[in-house]
Amino acid sequence: MALIVKKFGGSSVASTEKILNVAKRVLSEKQPGDRIVMVISAMGDTTDDLIALAGGITKNPYQYAREMDMLLTTGEQVSIALLSMAFQELGQPAVSITGAMAGMQTNSAHTKGRITEITPDRVKRELADGKIVVVAGFQGIDPNGDPVTLGRGGSDTSAVALAGALKADSCEIFTDVEGVYSADPRIVPDARKMKEITYHEMLEMARLGAGVMQPRSVEMGEYFKIPIHVRSTFTNKTGTIIREDYTMEDKDFVIRGVAHDAKVAKIAVLGIPNTPGIAHEIFSALADANIDVDMIVQSIRNIEKNVTDMVFTVASDDLGQAKQVVDKVADKLNAIAVLIEEDVAKVSIVGAGMLGSPGIAARMFGALSTAAINIDIISTSEISISCLVKSAQLKEAVNAIHEEFFPKQA
Repeated sequence: MALIVKKFGGSSVASTEKILNVAKRVLSEKQPGDRIVMVISAMGDTTDDLIALAGGITKNPYQYAREMDMLLTTGEQVSIALLSMAFQELGQPAVSITGAMAGMQTNSAHTKGRITEITPDRVKRELADGKIVVVAGFQGIDPNGDPVTLGRGGSDTSAVALAGALKADSCEIFTDVEGVYSADPRIVPDARKMKEITYHEMLEMARLGAGVMQPRSVEMGEYFKIPIHVRSTFTNKTGTIIREDYTMEDKDFVIRGVAHDAKVAKIAVLGIPNTPGIAHEIFSALADANIDVDMIVQSIRNIEKNVTDMVFTVASDDLGQAKQVVDKVADKLNAIAVLIEEDVAKVSIVGAGMLGSPGIAARMFGALSTAAINIDIISTSEISISCLVKSAQLKEAVNAIHEEFFPKQA
């Protein structure tokens, strides 16, 4: 008798046939006495389709962030209603509820909300009545009563947060791959599936673009100390367990994985005064607009005139809003120009083993050099190294780095 939270992504519920298959699978695995909470994403490409609809109204739909949330939350409501019907059609009592109905409370940062509290009283009541509870992922409600979405991949966060609030026995994340790999297997055919990975390493990989998990969901797992099982919707194979530390797998690999992010853009603010407070002026304005900044480089343009250039990256979805913010600050600072570059991508290596292992960066740069790939920006953390490269060379870069650290086995 266990309380289990199961999350199914958009590809898992992309059609009514797949929704019925999900319901049948869950019931086939359900043990007597099990209580099950489902967290479901929008069907297939529904979210992208909704964004495209908004794009038919305005070139920058995210400037109307509240209305985007009002629009995007409808996608999950379709899939949860259909899945609840599927369970009932198969003879299993079930009920669909929105994130707000599930007690998912957030701040008011529309399209990028953070969960502030969960009061899953409705979920507990429905479970006590013997129902499978089907919850809309990716969404909550702010203090004003407005819907707020949790960012792309936010259904993962909904699931892990609910599992923590309910003190669930386990949290399973079902996706279209069989677990967490050393690289995206759709880009690197020889990528290796991991049996286990630590919260710390998975968080870094997710932050750097590994789309299998949203970073905040991994944070939630670590906070609540809930092991997360990432597995495939389409097979019964064991996936990857995300937990505090390794229990069985060898730790021979200094690097755990290669992550990539194609949805980035570079902004360069040229010719600004090289004086104290300038960086704060730029980045506090971006922070006030809830725009995350990643790779940052400051370089001296002219020592005699004491001016500098500030270069950084943002998510592609934030580019329109970020440019508006930066243009205002640049005018105030009398900058020479603000340049935008969208044909860039980020490739990263992650591994706690690189601490105290000299030569890791040199090997990564050497692999890129051998593949004739130029590096634009480099950034590092304790357990990761990232390089900005041209978008057209991303796949080649990921494969070159993966081959360096995970050579093909004879």
